[in-house]
Formats: sequence, structure tokens, C-alpha cells
Amino acid sequence: MSWFFRSVNSSIGKKILMALTGISLIIFLVGHLVGNLTLFVNDGGETFNNYAKTLQSIPFIKVIELVLALVFLIHMLNGVYLWLNNKQARPVAYKFKKVSDGASLASRTMIQTGSITFIFLVVHLKQFWFDHNIAHKSGTLYDLVVSAFTNYYYAGFYILAMILLGVHLYHAFQSAFQTFGWNHSKYFPIIKSVGTIYSIVIAAAFASIPIYFLITGGN
Repeated sequence: MSWFFRSVNSSIGKKILMALTGISLIIFLVGHLVGNLTLFVNDGGETFNNYAKTLQSIPFIKVIELVLALVFLIHMLNGVYLWLNNKQARPVAYKFKKVSDGASLASRTMIQTGSITFIFLVVHLKQFWFDHNIAHKSGTLYDLVVSAFTNYYYAGFYILAMILLGVHLYHAFQSAFQTFGWNHSKYFPIIKSVGTIYSIVIAAAFASIPIYFLITGGN
């Protein structure tokens, strides 16, 4: 097994691991969004609460949650490692940063958007998962959602985080496929287009949820 750990700990191995965990999180976001869209059903949160109860009734859901947490942790730590490695490889910063070297804004700000996404995730998990499952705050999960998204400060933070997540996903989607060598000039424009659509849809759809509750007040 030593060859496996040597491969994973190599620079190429970490990039592959980064791509694999990134794709896993990209898929997870689609499933998470589909579930959250039940919040738009105008039935006082019954559909959403039933969806949440169904999730909790899945066998080994705790194991699934733990695996998901580990995937995110590995992805985050690898991202920081690769960023630091890149910084060490170029210890002297350019006196004037070039913006015409082909690097997009999304690619140049991956560590920043990733860091803010991590902060958002901690706040988000505390607001919903911890308060509902650990602190057992009164009311249903839907009640917690209404309380959070009718708060202008939290809703604004959530919307901003979704915009930055969209920027992060825009580059991450393309980068994952490039890592596996899928950057042929014939096919990569398609991958780039799909990634662009994906990042916009995910960011806009998630951001629409607090906007909806700010407008309707959850009624």
C-alpha cells in the first residue's frame, strides 16, 4: 500500500484527488439543490419537512454525512496545499500582475472564493444542521429556514456566498476535466460551456431561495 500513499502524496496525485473530490461535491450540489427546491412548494413547509425526514430515515445516513464531510475536508486541504505549493514555486511576486496571461478572474481567486465558501459552510451548518439535529431548537426545519432567510443580514450573506460559489465552480468544473486530460481543442469548449451553465444555474437557483423568502416572508 506504500505505493498508493506515495502516489496520493505526490503533486500529480493531489491534483487528481482534488479533481475527484471536486467532481463529487459538484454532483452533491445538484442533489442538494433538488431537495432545497421543495421549499418553493406553497404548503407551509410540509413537503420540505417530509423531504428532510426521508433523508434522515435513509440507512447509514450518518456514514454518508461523514464521508461527505471527509470529501470536503480533503478537497479543502488539498486546495490549500496546492496553492501554497504554487506560491513557494514562485516566491517573488510580480511587480505588476499580468491580467492578459490567459488566467481568468475565477482561476486567480480560487483560494479566496474557496475560503469564503468554507466560512459560509460553517455558518450554514451551524444555522441548520447543528441547531436542528444537535441543539434541537423548537419548531421544524422549515421554521429554521424561514427564520434565517427572512433575516436580511443572513439572506444577504447567503446570496453573496452563492455568487462567489458560482465563480469558484466556474473554474473548478473546467479544472477537474483538465486534470484528467480532457482538454482537447475539439471537446473542451463544450466542457467549458457546460461548466458555465452549471455554475450559473447552481448559484442562481440557491440564491433564489433567500430572495423568495425575503419577498414572501415564508407565507
